[in-house]
Amino acid sequence: MENNINKMTLIISADTKNQAFARSVVAAFCTELNPTVSELNDIKTAVSEAVTNCIVHAYENDNSKDITITGIIDGCELTVQIADEGKGIKDIEQAIQPFFTTKEGEERSGMGFTVMQTFMDKVEVFSALNKGTTVVMKKLISREGEVIDA
Repeated sequence: MENNINKMTLIISADTKNQAFARSVVAAFCTELNPTVSELNDIKTAVSEAVTNCIVHAYENDNSKDITITGIIDGCELTVQIADEGKGIKDIEQAIQPFFTTKEGEERSGMGFTVMQTFMDKVEVFSALNKGTTVVMKKLISREGEVIDA
């Protein structure tokens, strides 16, 4: 029986210049599922939001820290885990509410988790104070654009 699970791990510095790279790597990784352009854009947007949260909130722009991105493909489902070892989230339920931000007075909308939830099928957040946060996002790829091998 063929194993339909594929995995990848990417470790990047928590630097805004790596955000586009992270988006591109995850998008390239999931191309084996033949996602639509819309699905790819959804995934890339969610990854950007999660990486931004690590940079801005977990590490407060300390680019000497690392972000670990894990991609798992199981059948038609993509799972993306984005993890930091930052300060953690005190109250996850509060943090995932639209417009909640810990960066009052800055150009932050407090919509990061809402964006992730909008563009992915499932989003879970696990966090421990002073240990870090892991965001697990799942998306079922429709296979509408599936190419049949000749």
